[in-house]
Amino acid sequence: MLLKLTWLELIKISRKPRSYIGFAVVTLIVIIIQFAMYVDGQSYIDFISSSIEQNFLFSGKILNGNLVCFMILQTLIIQIPLLIALVTGDLISGEAALGTLRLVLTKPVTRGTVLFAKFLSGSIYTLLMLIWLGILALFLSLLIFGNGDLIVLKTDEVIILQDGDVVWRFLTALSLAFLALLLVASLSLLLSCFADNSIGPIVSTMGIIILFTIIGTLEVPVFDHVKPFLFTTHMLVWRNLFEDPLPLGQIFLSIMVLMGHIVMFLLAAWIYFNKKDILV
Repeated sequence: MLLKLTWLELIKISRKPRSYIGFAVVTLIVIIIQFAMYVDGQSYIDFISSSIEQNFLFSGKILNGNLVCFMILQTLIIQIPLLIALVTGDLISGEAALGTLRLVLTKPVTRGTVLFAKFLSGSIYTLLMLIWLGILALFLSLLIFGNGDLIVLKTDEVIILQDGDVVWRFLTALSLAFLALLLVASLSLLLSCFADNSIGPIVSTMGIIILFTIIGTLEVPVFDHVKPFLFTTHMLVWRNLFEDPLPLGQIFLSIMVLMGHIVMFLLAAWIYFNKKDILV
């Protein structure tokens, strides 16, 4: 029954125009970045590398598909939570606004089954968007710009990853990004349980993420003890995949924090949804 309900929810998602906004935005941004790097990428590379060429001698093709993919991920991963919330924030509140939620709950299934079917459908939607991002950002970039070593510039160091050691890092990074976006989906689903319109959960989800992100970036001592517990601190765990050596301890901690928040949000949604009065 859960799988059948999940399939029905996916059909509902596919019939909503807003479900395709995320794919369109991802496609447009990726193509714009690839076009810009193809036309004037070498000038950009010369500019960002000019400050360190006094200490390092670079040879080979710096501008390659791996670097372009890394730039795309740096740009898009921050915006994708909004695109996910556009869909998952509407899963319950949208039906409540249309008056169809009461009809759905008259079926011989538990409310918990309905809730988790909606979460699974939102998770599949999130996965499909990341797969699409991976195809465009990684494989299309490699096709256009070719393969090569990835140079990651940081404020205090330069990391060079050989081309044969990069693809698995990108695929693992996308997997960790999927976990982070599942957290966004579970949060927006929880907020959707409390609302009777779609705007509230979507705006609230992004408001919470923006607030936590600001707190996490402020260099104020009073927030130092809070930052490790903010889920936004761990949503960028995918970046750790491009360090050498890998900070396995930090990666494992971030995974545990993200999974803990997902379970907490889903549990809270399940408790409230089971007690929610459906009046229309």
